[in-house]
Amino acid sequence: MHIVFADANPFSWDLIADLQLLLHYHFMQNAYLAGTLVAVVAGVMGYFMVLRDQSFAGHSLANVGFAGATGAALFGIAPVIGLFLAGLLAAVGIQTLNSAARQNRQSDIAVGAVFTASLALGFLFIHLSTAEYAGSVYTVLFGNVLGISDTDLTIIACSTLLLLVIMFCIARPLFFASLDPNVAAAHRVPVRILSLGFLVLLALEVAVAVQVVGVLLIFALLVTPAAIAQYVTTRPGVAVLVAITLALLFTWVGLAIGYATPYPVGFFITTLAFVTYVLVRGMRFIQTALLRRRIHSREGGII
Repeated sequence: MHIVFADANPFSWDLIADLQLLLHYHFMQNAYLAGTLVAVVAGVMGYFMVLRDQSFAGHSLANVGFAGATGAALFGIAPVIGLFLAGLLAAVGIQTLNSAARQNRQSDIAVGAVFTASLALGFLFIHLSTAEYAGSVYTVLFGNVLGISDTDLTIIACSTLLLLVIMFCIARPLFFASLDPNVAAAHRVPVRILSLGFLVLLALEVAVAVQVVGVLLIFALLVTPAAIAQYVTTRPGVAVLVAITLALLFTWVGLAIGYATPYPVGFFITTLAFVTYVLVRGMRFIQTALLRRRIHSREGGII
């Protein structure tokens, strides 16, 4: 959904007036509410996903959701239901295959097997679908935050509340199991149940976030803010807050730019996230290089 305004630049230097203009339309109110809810949960879930080195699994769940959404559209079912059901089946399959694997490489192969199978199934559903489902497929791939209805917003709000409550309850044991699963298991922490539960929650978050940024851009909210947060701080609580803050900023600014231009909102959200990540990595590289130079200079002076 693209909105073209008569005025090429609807904003001014009056921030209050700009904010009122930005939230004047109901579809923009829904977009900001949905984007805020998705960004908050994405910051929390993304932190644990990066901590557990499950970025590939998260990406695979997104592509599995693509197959579920296209299949649901083909059979006349709500795409969000197909997204979650497919993600739920994939989470169970990934966890089952990972439990049978003994090496990390085998685990990656298990995730890759589910990933490729889901892509093939999604292509089949696209081939079987008619032209009337083209809009649904486009939304699944790239998102359509400006087209979120009141019903979609209600689903996102309920899912967000459920995810946040569950994550608050399992955060401490999940963090323990993520850092050292063997020690956690020795302390009677249900590592396997937590691992499966987290994948199921991640599938639900993917199903919700796809409506905002789409399958192909899901990393913009799930991975990038959390990856940046881990470069900024090593404290878990602070890292989660940084990830949430960055996800919110990317979403809010991306929506504002998308409102003023005829280009997709998902492009701006993803670009802002990528540019910020590159800047943080570049600053970290420069700091590391300067620190090494100082160390070498001190060692040379001592010699």
